[in-house]
Amino acid sequence: MSTPYDEELRAAGLDPEEIRAHIAAALAEDLPGGDVTSAATISADARGSAVFGAREAGVVAGLGVAALVFHEVMGDTVEVTDRVADGTRVAPGDVVMRVTGPVRGLLTAERTALNYASHLSGVATATAHWVDALAGTRARVLDTRKTLPTFRALQKYAVRCGGGVNHRFSLSDRAMVKDNHVVAAGGVVPAYEAVRAAYPDLSVEVEVTDLDQLRELLEVGCTEILLDNMDTATMAEAVRLTAGRATLEASGGLTLERAREVAETGVDFISVGALTHSVTVFDLGLDLSEG
Repeated sequence: MSTPYDEELRAAGLDPEEIRAHIAAALAEDLPGGDVTSAATISADARGSAVFGAREAGVVAGLGVAALVFHEVMGDTVEVTDRVADGTRVAPGDVVMRVTGPVRGLLTAERTALNYASHLSGVATATAHWVDALAGTRARVLDTRKTLPTFRALQKYAVRCGGGVNHRFSLSDRAMVKDNHVVAAGGVVPAYEAVRAAYPDLSVEVEVTDLDQLRELLEVGCTEILLDNMDTATMAEAVRLTAGRATLEASGGLTLERAREVAETGVDFISVGALTHSVTVFDLGLDLSEG
């Protein structure tokens, strides 16, 4: 069954059916026997409005998903207004969304809706901090596959809302030769050539830990290389040696404080697992007023 949010979700690169199933599982987790507190304390015909407000500065994301949570609980009896666009930078006190409908439904949906919007806004806000730190350089911030199980599409969407770039979504859409593949294949070049032979139409990125491996890959035409856990001087030398023949991604233990220093070496991308695996939730609140 379609919803008023399907077109919006598709435009955001999200599958409406998958998001509705995700929300259904989240609601089922919260409501195995209904919302007993709201049922006991609130009249079935009571209606009211609730305001989502930002309690800190940041970038919001997932408000459309939060709105869909209310729709899944209350159907067409809920009205969503004053919703700001995902990717908007907000200040403390800003209203980011208003929902009006049956009070029982508003409170039943509240926590699930906030869980989505607060988490995804946290991802977008963390990403925006990196984007700001890299401003004026050629480097772009990338996410990784270090995502919460079943949240990958949503978290990667939030990274885009924060101004970041998505790396691969799965083990199938592109090849990435890591250190253990190199060991198993007997070197960076044999590993790269094995993937090229098996999957000639896929992009292939290879991780290197030193400049000798970099030189070997450049000689055989590898055009995507990850610089793993290198110090700044070594990365700068890698950029010089590469001379534009391949895109270079810096990775491994990078911090926001070091972001600009790394970007100024001339690397193309900086990948940050912490955007999704260690994010702090964004402080959003919902305040209800009956009416």
